[in-house]
Amino acid sequence: MTTPSNATPLRTAASSAEARTQFVESNGRRLAYRVVGTGKPLVLCNRFRGVLDLWDPAFIDALAAEGLQVITFDYSGLGQSSGEATYNPVSLAKDGLDLITALGLKDLAIGGWSIGGIAAQILLAMTGEMASHVVLLGTTPPGPLAKSGEQLFYDTAAAPGIDLDQFTTVFFEPADAASREASRRSFERMAARTEDRSPDVPAEWAIAQIGREPRNPLFPSPDILQLLKTTATPILHLGGDHDIVMPIENWYALNGQLPTLHLITYPRAGHGPHHQHPDMAAAQIAAFIRGAHRP
Repeated sequence: MTTPSNATPLRTAASSAEARTQFVESNGRRLAYRVVGTGKPLVLCNRFRGVLDLWDPAFIDALAAEGLQVITFDYSGLGQSSGEATYNPVSLAKDGLDLITALGLKDLAIGGWSIGGIAAQILLAMTGEMASHVVLLGTTPPGPLAKSGEQLFYDTAAAPGIDLDQFTTVFFEPADAASREASRRSFERMAARTEDRSPDVPAEWAIAQIGREPRNPLFPSPDILQLLKTTATPILHLGGDHDIVMPIENWYALNGQLPTLHLITYPRAGHGPHHQHPDMAAAQIAAFIRGAHRP
């Protein structure tokens, strides 16, 4: 990978704990980002109410240990980034594109979790063949849904603050003891960083952006659905078998229609399977990036 002379040089850290927040100026706002690991770049778009410190460091570090250079960032106006805050997925994807351009990244993988997975699908359209792979985590395909999300998510997500019970309900499987324990460990790992943290996204503002009840379709974009049906870019989706936000059933409903889609479903898991199984998820993502290629 070559970096243009006007690109911001990448300063990477060996682990999440060592990674410092960096900034690039682009199109009138400042984007905050962190880089962990060396190797093929993987740019990850974050979830609803997600900021830099709400990626599980065990997952990020496991990806880095697999030979990936993991780049995470705060969306415009959220966390430590400046600019106008919005959850319009096109704007979120534009944040990713501007960061990729500012850092001079080429031959990279792109990915996203939840609403960030919607942004990643749009980013695929924006980047074309620059993106060699797409990694989707607990997200939704475009178009009409076979199964809508549950009201439980919207009621829980509207609550102010971020506590363990809320985290477990949204991202894990509360009915399973092992999943609840995995939630506790993940929550504690994210809370361990005490300096250089990105501020939380206020719940009241965030829920107003997406509404207070399930919608169908959640991502009404026939153009992106058509792209997924015709792209040669390999796509991986990791999901839980009980995702109350973006049910995995909607990807299986498209069996036979998406020629490059790889699906992995975790049992007794929710909206954050990569937080429940960080090492396994990282190993499967790395194997996909190493092994899946355009025809």
